[in-house]
Amino acid sequence: MNTPQHTPQQVAEASRDAMWAEDRASQSLGMAVQAVGPGTATLTMTVRADMLNGHNSCHGGYVTLLADSAFAFACNAYNEVTVASGLDVNFAAAAHLGDVLTAQAHEVSKAGRTGVYDVMVRNQHGQTIAAFRGRSYTLKGKALVPGLPVGPLGTR
Repeated sequence: MNTPQHTPQQVAEASRDAMWAEDRASQSLGMAVQAVGPGTATLTMTVRADMLNGHNSCHGGYVTLLADSAFAFACNAYNEVTVASGLDVNFAAAAHLGDVLTAQAHEVSKAGRTGVYDVMVRNQHGQTIAAFRGRSYTLKGKALVPGLPVGPLGTR
């Protein structure tokens, strides 16, 4: 039987679409997936009034949520269900009402079922707001989109 060929980019896009359809948390916060590729993702979010803390700056949890969502789209871009096994976040500056935050995630390493991903969160002026490092664990035999290749090399 002839199986249609899918590029790694097509697999990443199909994985994004499958995840986005079920990602009510990211959707409810007004996030948008700007780009996705094998092991990479870029998401944006505008800081709203309901995201402000008692110091009138964006609560760190929302910044972390944005970074975590970018991490999730990056590490799931191989059409394998992948979850977080841990994360670290360091805040460099405050985000404020109306700021447009961009989280850019990229794969640092992927070996077997584990991966490491770095995410930088910056505001619309390019100022670094946070640095996030996520550790991932890939579940064996679970595809996001049945019928598409899985894994970094597109193997089944």
